Amino acid sequence: MSYFGKGGRGGSADAGSEANRFAMLAEVRAYWEGLRQGGALPRRDEVDPRGIAGALENTFLLERVAPGIARFRLAGMQLHDLMGMDVRGMPVSSLIEPLGRTRLAEALEGVFTGPSTLEIWLEAERGIGRQAMEGRMLLLPLTAARGDTDLVLGCLALHGAIGRAPRRFAIAGVMSEKIERRIAQGRRAEDQAALAAQPARGLSEPGLAEPGLAEPGAVFTPATPRPPRGKPNLRLVHSRD
Repeated sequence: MSYFGKGGRGGSADAGSEANRFAMLAEVRAYWEGLRQGGALPRRDEVDPRGIAGALENTFLLERVAPGIARFRLAGMQLHDLMGMDVRGMPVSSLIEPLGRTRLAEALEGVFTGPSTLEIWLEAERGIGRQAMEGRMLLLPLTAARGDTDLVLGCLALHGAIGRAPRRFAIAGVMSEKIERRIAQGRRAEDQAALAAQPARGLSEPGLAEPGLAEPGAVFTPATPRPPRGKPNLRLVHSRD
């Protein structure tokens, strides 16, 4: 599938009333927060498009290629309509007017290195065939398979008619929020210290779940050894969940 979601071309991005026109940002943010376990960042392979079905056309995935520079890896049809072309492989800065690209680069780099969440207020350029349009862009960091924070789950919510493409934006405001993970790390350290203080009595006690396992562990009780009776038989046991 070429895009995050499906949609028609040349439509209007008007989302309705002031109260709900940017509601899709809240949907994507809530889904991202729900993927965080113990304060950790979500992984790319955990993102399921079905979890953000109401915002797919406006959702995209960015990949960091250099400090302050990220390109589209996946993009919904709303961005296709906005630029009049497939945006995959293009830098996200192509949505921004030249005067605002340095500001975008600085804010974007904070998403990867903070890591931080970022919300940007946008105002579209105007002209013949280009009516007033505003937007908000939400950027949320993800970790790749190797553990690096070099991916971003994003959503661009628009209010107003797209009109003639391409449309580019001036940055009207930026809000960055650093992600604090020290509490979660501290809890993991406390859990490890508590386990280390336990007397040696097998893997774990009944009812105590070992970190990373879905089910509680059980005390290992070795079987009473039997005397050998002739040539032993070898048996390969393979267990799968």
